[in-house]
Amino acid sequence: MSFSSLGLAEPLLRAVAEQGYDTPSPIQLQAIPAVLAGRDLMAAAQTGTGKTAGFTLPMLQRLMESKRKVSPNRIRALVLTPTRELAAQVGESVRNYGKHLPMRSHVVFGGVSINPQMMATRRGLDVLVACPGRLMDLYNQNAVRFDEVEILVLDEADRMLDMGFIRDIRKILALMPKQRQNLLFSATFADEIRELATGLLNNPAVIEVAPRNSTAERIEQLVHPCDKANKIALLSHLVTSNDWQQVLVFTRTKHMANRVAETLDKNGVSAAAIHGNKSQGARTRALAGFKDGSVKVLVATDIAARGLDIDKLPQVVNFELPNVAEDYVHRIGRTGRAGAAGHAISLVAADEGKLIKAIERLTKQNIPCEQVAGFEASRETLDNIARGIGAPLRKEPRDPSEQRRAPRPQGQGQRQGAGRSGNNGGGARSGNGGKPQGGQRPADGAGKPAQARRPRRASHNQ
Repeated sequence: MSFSSLGLAEPLLRAVAEQGYDTPSPIQLQAIPAVLAGRDLMAAAQTGTGKTAGFTLPMLQRLMESKRKVSPNRIRALVLTPTRELAAQVGESVRNYGKHLPMRSHVVFGGVSINPQMMATRRGLDVLVACPGRLMDLYNQNAVRFDEVEILVLDEADRMLDMGFIRDIRKILALMPKQRQNLLFSATFADEIRELATGLLNNPAVIEVAPRNSTAERIEQLVHPCDKANKIALLSHLVTSNDWQQVLVFTRTKHMANRVAETLDKNGVSAAAIHGNKSQGARTRALAGFKDGSVKVLVATDIAARGLDIDKLPQVVNFELPNVAEDYVHRIGRTGRAGAAGHAISLVAADEGKLIKAIERLTKQNIPCEQVAGFEASRETLDNIARGIGAPLRKEPRDPSEQRRAPRPQGQGQRQGAGRSGNNGGGARSGNGGKPQGGQRPADGAGKPAQARRPRRASHNQ
């Protein structure tokens, strides 16, 4: 089935073709007709499934068909996202897919000057993509009003709840007209999401593309037991011995992200950290370097990585396992996108045995566990991990000659790195990945957890 069969208007079909796409993904096949019909929508989809195009394309068509004029300080469609990176990605999709439509759009988030954002919103906008905190700042300065909103999109609603944005979201909802279309996208249908949907959505179409809390089938997962003191050395060894050219590394804290990136850099492995304490300029430079190949290793916290859209990312490494098992699904979903293969490796220390157990319970998978020669874990670490994992623990270290060595990338120099690579597209000027090849699908740029999820109020700079 092609995009033309979904009822999209010619200007949108032309923009889709210019992005190199001709085949809709499963979520696009279900979401686009439902949104075009004016229905509210509740959709659960893993990252990389094409959900951004799934709501952007029909949203633009609905705005085009209503033909309402934009009033000063007013917006016609509002897309709320949890992070700056995701906001930029969605904003780019809106611009790319709406390039042949006479519409104005803008993206607002914290960490940058508010003045240009105030100027843009005061003119009036067809589409505003925003993080909740900065949006409330603009409202409090009389730069934006919500009484003419026709369409509301909550993207990655589960993460917005995790970050403590629910109070801001409820304030914004109270300022909107009751007659509007609501689209809610989430990685999972957790109980908190269902509760939010009950008060927000009116007889919604419900879409669940991937099984709840599942990981992509094409992602090869592996645990390497490792004493905590040896983790950075093991990470450096894996990058160099496997000739990885592009790897996304996750840590729990900003401090550890800095430490890992700085140590790798000193050891001759080009690395950069990205987290909420970094300025927007520093984050943009780090991401640009990672995409163009000048930075091999990008070290990120969970919050900062939301919305990162890396085309054909082959490797993800959990330097530290997340405290919340669902975050593991989000992390490794950065690789193996849009049906392509990917690799996810976790470096697991003695105190992380319970965390890996929670992850396996959630995903209903047994993750293989192997030692790396020269970095053998202590007996305490092995025993703790063995109690946690469901798969047999290979306690004898893998011989160095068996280490998987990724092939050199073909084509664009060393940009895309080693291993089996994934594909991630998406349409938009500020972020759904690199330029796709023809026939690809648009893609964006998931049991109980080990610890109870505790919502926290995020700073606007996250």
